[in-house]
Amino acid sequence: MSKPEDFFKNVISHAKEYGFIFPSSEVYDGLSAVYDYGQNGAELKKNLREYWWKAMVQLHDNIVGIDAAILMHPTTWKASGHVDAFNDPLIDNKDSKKRFRADTLVEDFAEKINQKAQKEIDKARERFGDAFDEEQFVATNARVKEYKDKQKAILTRLAHSLENNLLADVKALIEELEIADPDTGSKNWTDVRQFNLMFGTKLGASAENAMDLYLRPETAQGIFVNFLNVQKSGRMKVPFGIAQTGKAFRNEIVARQFIFRMREFEQMEMQFFVRPGDEMKWYEYWKETRLKWHLSLGLGRENYRFHDHEKLAHYANAAADIEFKFPFGFKELEGIHSRTDFDLKAHEEYSGKKLQYFDPELNENYTPYVVETSVGLDRLFLAVFSNSLKEETLEDGSTRTVLALPAVVSPIKAAVLPLVKKDGLPELAKSIVEDLKWDFNVTYDEKDAVGRRYRRQDALGTPFCITVDHQSLEDKTVTIRHRDSMKQDRVSVSSLRSLILEEVGMHRWLTNSL
Repeated sequence: MSKPEDFFKNVISHAKEYGFIFPSSEVYDGLSAVYDYGQNGAELKKNLREYWWKAMVQLHDNIVGIDAAILMHPTTWKASGHVDAFNDPLIDNKDSKKRFRADTLVEDFAEKINQKAQKEIDKARERFGDAFDEEQFVATNARVKEYKDKQKAILTRLAHSLENNLLADVKALIEELEIADPDTGSKNWTDVRQFNLMFGTKLGASAENAMDLYLRPETAQGIFVNFLNVQKSGRMKVPFGIAQTGKAFRNEIVARQFIFRMREFEQMEMQFFVRPGDEMKWYEYWKETRLKWHLSLGLGRENYRFHDHEKLAHYANAAADIEFKFPFGFKELEGIHSRTDFDLKAHEEYSGKKLQYFDPELNENYTPYVVETSVGLDRLFLAVFSNSLKEETLEDGSTRTVLALPAVVSPIKAAVLPLVKKDGLPELAKSIVEDLKWDFNVTYDEKDAVGRRYRRQDALGTPFCITVDHQSLEDKTVTIRHRDSMKQDRVSVSSLRSLILEEVGMHRWLTNSL
């Protein structure tokens, strides 16, 4: 597990072995870039979704949630720009016959240059210790400055070429940088061309009368077309937000890296409607707020960074990604975008319906500006899962595999284990399960020696194991074992609920994120 690629293979293997993620339609040899969530994966995914919803909707007085349909009137996607502009630059390698996103090839090359700079910075930090001033070192070290300047020049040129649809220059850049097919080393490339990512479908009882539709490529447009419905029915005052979670579909050119990039995926988005001119204030607010939310999961500040966009989407005047250090490097986890008033004005134009807000304080109508936060639930799942999987060497020299998930999102909160399968211990253990399952997802496990059961629950990410023994019959106490420390405490059965809640309750985890 020392090499990133080996560790990533282990992540995928562990996810399948322990019921988190399976290849879709596996009995038919699967479907490329489509996955099913197993019994434990479905629970973890649900918990992550609820953790987001609690922080985004329930804990904000001015944000509400909706659930819009996947199928929308086709003009929606003309207005949003997806019909004309929802493209990725595609390039093929003539020798390997493999297809790639041209921009990703260049971005990955630029990131390798950045990693060289980071190695120099890390070496200097080790050398100088507490006296190290990173900002000054980056500004004055010739080698680091050269790396940083080269990276910036590459990304700036790429952004300019894509923004102006100069696809020939994108290919020229790939050739100048001598970027090769990462699998074969071939540099024999086709021209770059645009590829629309939307899935088409039809609505109607007969083929000749069917209407052409699209599976939604994002959840945001369902929010925009319902802006006035929500504002009026909820008597919402600007600034306010509308949140939504749900499936989206993209016919990705290259869908790799497990569940990081899939063709069917789930988004968690919030559109925050503000007065024109206030958008940059709220853009900075949501950047800070969303990063604090991610940090509340305890995955480590060093695993996050902001990446400001060089190339802005057609609707944006500012955009940044929160990137996470996945096993294959830093990649986008969440996007924060200042979308201006593009979406509401576009739907006004195409629908002929007024989508404005009357501001009683200003005594005027205007089209609100929008700040968006959009996180991929599947990517969040992968970030949490991969960061939590660890191989530990214990004091006695043995090893254990532990999935040290944040307890608040763990699929199973506690496993109840009778020491032996007789003498009334299973009956008491099952009665504890019956009592706790009203508040927590708990499981009963009586197979194998108790040590092996501990290891199994460690690998599943279960924060607590509760062992029922013969003393439990006498004094109604049990042994509770903590997953991360492996510490064991003797506690009363009556105290279990409060002990578990103290560790897994959202209040404790989210308090510092708001």
